[in-house]
Amino acid sequence: MIHGTVIGLQARMSLIILPPERSGVEIECVIDTGFEGFLTLPSSVIAALGLPYLININANLANNSSVETDVYLATVVWNGVERNIAALAMGRRPLIGTALLEDYHLSIDFCEGGTVLVDEIL
Repeated sequence: MIHGTVIGLQARMSLIILPPERSGVEIECVIDTGFEGFLTLPSSVIAALGLPYLININANLANNSSVETDVYLATVVWNGVERNIAALAMGRRPLIGTALLEDYHLSIDFCEGGTVLVDEIL
């Protein structure tokens, strides 16, 4: 089970990213159920972590516009297991999307300091 907290009506949780040839770095992320990808990270965070570049894509945004962005390979620890996922270089705050939540149950108590729980669906 993965735990997080509601801060300012945002469901937040920490994600450990394993940069190449370095120890894990804990990054606080906002859970964005409107984002269908795995993860977004600001470009400055991607550069600091030295994540390997994969490809450039056109990403569709919530307002139905399209923006060109780079995609990087991120190794994360998710529910105790290392996973290689795509991280889009965009935004100012790291976001966890629904691709990372697939096959998991998400529970959020939407009040300041509320509990965020992510648990594997059995």
